[in-house]
Amino acid sequence: MSSPKGSAQAARLPGDPPGGRRAIAVWSVGVLVYFVAVVFRTSLGVAGLDAADRFHVNASALSTFSILQLLVYAGMQIPVGLMVDRLGTKKVLTLGAALFTVGQLGFALSPTYGMALASRALLGCGDAMTFISVLRLGTRWFPARRGPLVGQLAGLAGMAGNLVSTLVIARLLHDVGWTAAFAGSSALGAVALVLMLLFLKDHPEGHEPAPVAHQGAAYVRRQIAASWREPGTRLGLWVHFTTQFPAMVFLLLWGLPFLVEAQGLSRATAGELLTLIVVSNMVIGLVYGQIIARHHAARLPLALGTVLATAAVWAATLAYPADHAPMWLLLVLCVVLGACGPASMIGFDFARPANPPERQGTGSGITNMGGFVASMTTLLAVGVLLDATGQNYGIAFSSVFVLQTLGLTQILRLRRRAALRERERLVASRVETVHVPA
Repeated sequence: MSSPKGSAQAARLPGDPPGGRRAIAVWSVGVLVYFVAVVFRTSLGVAGLDAADRFHVNASALSTFSILQLLVYAGMQIPVGLMVDRLGTKKVLTLGAALFTVGQLGFALSPTYGMALASRALLGCGDAMTFISVLRLGTRWFPARRGPLVGQLAGLAGMAGNLVSTLVIARLLHDVGWTAAFAGSSALGAVALVLMLLFLKDHPEGHEPAPVAHQGAAYVRRQIAASWREPGTRLGLWVHFTTQFPAMVFLLLWGLPFLVEAQGLSRATAGELLTLIVVSNMVIGLVYGQIIARHHAARLPLALGTVLATAAVWAATLAYPADHAPMWLLLVLCVVLGACGPASMIGFDFARPANPPERQGTGSGITNMGGFVASMTTLLAVGVLLDATGQNYGIAFSSVFVLQTLGLTQILRLRRRAALRERERLVASRVETVHVPA
């Protein structure tokens, strides 16, 4: 009979970090930075109507705030992945925290629409540096078998940041006004930056990554090409693309206007429904993380099931024969939208085993582009369609189904190749484990 110690060793791959309390403490500092970034990213979602009044803009111009922020975010993902692989987590997170803090403060003080746009772009640039860095921090401090749960917990922290936006920023806007609410929240970024500088460390002692020869543009091309060749990376991108954007679009900008203007709810009730999405996300994230950690084969069924459930409830809400959908249906919609974030994290569970440690940042960056490209596209489509149709939310939100269809097609096309390649890598790692000296 094998001992528990022997079983634990067998479960670890060669070079796996040990995890433990120190890993949790260091990783938590990185997660705090990501939490603050999400607070800043989603703060516009509860301030959309206020922003339209403050800057005197229509729906298309309002959507430009979020589109520009996501455009910068998505465009930065591969460069950030390369930076993380080359420079390490702490340097990239430090730069990111400084940028998104300045961006949030600038948004608070902007007197014009143009300056506010520039501030959101700066915020998006800093925000882009956080999640990939936190994912890499997890792979450097925890064993590989903990990857799915660690990733879902990181996503959970992000949704907690969304919850703070929904509850706290919304209340501050009402109580103290635009400038004080956004400027006051920027202090969170300064606190996170100080904690990170004091306590964050890229990896535990004895687990330094192997030195990599960096050769400028040639290195960049090799990293991107090698990661893209892996079917698991591409499958991860399309899973992220297809699952994340319905909830992101709803929470980031268009949910509150839809619930207030199209469904006739008060802002307080609409805010409670947005909060339900966040709470649902947090609960479902824990469930998905545990399921995938125990049953690796559940990844694709969970992702596909989430996409189909989201499409079905959206269709029922938009096609409801009365002027307003009943409250029970809106509640179901918000609960189902809460599954989108945890489902998008499954994309990283396809990309992670497809890439070796020295390419984890690049692979995660490619994957993370998916949902944000879809979100950016949908934000623009909804804004343009609202203006073109005289605020017809049913037509505007139907653009969701177009992107879901595209994503599902690509997932089904890549799933077999990714599964085959992952099995090959697993066999190779087991062979390597057998030959590692005790």
